Amino acid sequence: MEPSMTPLTWQKSSYCPEGNSCIHIAATPGTIHLTESADPNKTILTTTPAAFGALLTALKKEPAPTSRGNSDNAPVYLRSADTVVTTDRRKWSAFVLGVQAGEFDHFLGRKVDGAAA
Repeated sequence: MEPSMTPLTWQKSSYCPEGNSCIHIAATPGTIHLTESADPNKTILTTTPAAFGALLTALKKEPAPTSRGNSDNAPVYLRSADTVVTTDRRKWSAFVLGVQAGEFDHFLGRKVDGAAA
């Protein structure tokens, strides 16, 4: 699905490596958008706030990501029924660290369960 014609304001995790290439999140009323800024196709996955909230809650309960050495470039796929956004393990880990720090909670307008103290 394409987001509305209103320009989206994207946010990335503060844990992302230098440069702008990382998983980015934006919101429009009733919809959350995810993209990998380095994706040459500019694919945008859209989801509901409830589904995004469930993702944040699950990720906050996971152990903090650590470097995996040579597998840092291994692909990670974010899927919806008709869209796939591809990133790598390093960028996914940066996103997860941002989630665990509460950097994306404001997209839901509330504190997300499972937040680290």
